[in-house]
Amino acid sequence: MRKPALAIAAATMLAAPLAADNDVELSAEDLLAPYYAKLKQEIELPVAPAGVSLPHNHTITRLAFGSCNHQLRSQHMWGQIAATSPDIFLFIGDNNYGDQMWDGDAALTSLREAYGVMAETPELAAFRARVPMMITWDDHDYGFNDGGASFAYRGWSETIFETFWGSSDEVKSRPGIYESRMFGEEGKVTQIITLDTRFFRSDLATMPYQNERPPLGPYQPSSDPEKTILGDAQWQWLEQELAKPADLRIVVSSIQVITDAHDYEAWENLPLEREKLYAMLAEREDSGLVLLSGDRHAGGIYTEAPEAAGEQLWELTSSSMNYSFSSTERNTAREPDPKRLTDFISEENFGLVEIDWEAKTFTMSLRGSQGETRVARTLEW
Repeated sequence: MRKPALAIAAATMLAAPLAADNDVELSAEDLLAPYYAKLKQEIELPVAPAGVSLPHNHTITRLAFGSCNHQLRSQHMWGQIAATSPDIFLFIGDNNYGDQMWDGDAALTSLREAYGVMAETPELAAFRARVPMMITWDDHDYGFNDGGASFAYRGWSETIFETFWGSSDEVKSRPGIYESRMFGEEGKVTQIITLDTRFFRSDLATMPYQNERPPLGPYQPSSDPEKTILGDAQWQWLEQELAKPADLRIVVSSIQVITDAHDYEAWENLPLEREKLYAMLAEREDSGLVLLSGDRHAGGIYTEAPEAAGEQLWELTSSSMNYSFSSTERNTAREPDPKRLTDFISEENFGLVEIDWEAKTFTMSLRGSQGETRVARTLEW
């Protein structure tokens, strides 16, 4: 497969507008559009193994989720997740690591190859034949580590994602991959909202140069009101979704929401955006609420009662399915966090939310590589 000219590739690393003499602005994405139109005609994009769907009237009592699944590592966790018999599985980001071998080509060859490996993964095929899924992305399956809106190849990455996962017509009709679905009979309706924290996100502020790299991340919070995580259109959509009647809402963010304990990617990078999220959640149509997140290669249960939210918020972070970096003991000591109620579970894990509709409770838990419960908490709503 031929790559675009080096001049185009260099110019498109950031999608900064290029002003012509007649004041017509062309972005790097504009310049690449003809290339991608031709590329799409010449290649066959990978497609996920066939999956099953969940009827809209199905009442969810057990929901599983996970993140950080390297396509070249052991895929044993699919069997462990399936053994819990979830009604639906949420794949919430870093679903592959297609950026790791990327050489900068605009064709995103390494990302397409990563999806190609997934297409031929028997464990994933067996899982999708049994368990319905909803999917969003994070940076590594978006195509660029810590990438956001300035990733010039984001439109092509979106095409690859939507083709592979068979995204709905609604998702395909607009920029970004955010989605909302309702499941369940009257009085037992679960709304699942998967946010897109990549496609629209502004560049993050980095710390000044230091001789030693910051041990818990390179970013610092920015209160610039022009910066965004979700972008205007997604914010408007989210407000409309939260106004719909539901009994329990599951809001998925690929990056952590509540914590302030580190300087990696999280909603704390843009505190005004987080306050906006809290305020919007507070104005939602009456319902229970739980936040789900991933990204960190470790997980735990978090809680906070921010003033803007007007209530106690709960978040379950699950990461990673097959790409753990450290031990629970070391990571818990390395990252103390008053908002985290549990150890920082660093061995392979996936998350589970079990709903008792009669008692109006849900139980959040992290399960280990043998299906064992690592942490759990039961809450009323």
